Amino acid sequence: MAKLTPYIISEDARAQAAFYISSLGGEIVSVMTHGQMGETSEAIKDKVMHMCIAVAGCNLFMSDFDGHTHGNGISLNLEFASEGEGRDAYNKLSDGGNVLFPFGQAPWGGFFGQFVDKFGVSWMFTAS
Repeated sequence: MAKLTPYIISEDARAQAAFYISSLGGEIVSVMTHGQMGETSEAIKDKVMHMCIAVAGCNLFMSDFDGHTHGNGISLNLEFASEGEGRDAYNKLSDGGNVLFPFGQAPWGGFFGQFVDKFGVSWMFTAS
């Protein structure tokens, strides 16, 4: 059985990971820099080649690469067991971002909210 692990290309993976961990809880599992991979330029030797963080019950992979284009055809969806838990995480993670749908009662029952975070990643939040 396959397992899906989102891989986020970033311009500052350390700052982005710290924001996600402070908003959702979790930890950095591992970090490897471009410099640890062998010969590289001074400019990127300390940048993240590969990072794994554990947040919201799953792993996210991240790396630093300049010049990437943010995609708008995919969103990361987090499901929460309660409105309070969902609203709290939504408020933290959407801080500094672009709110598309405020977190609130959904027509189908439960709760929903959507935003693009300050790093350009699209998120959807649902709660029972």
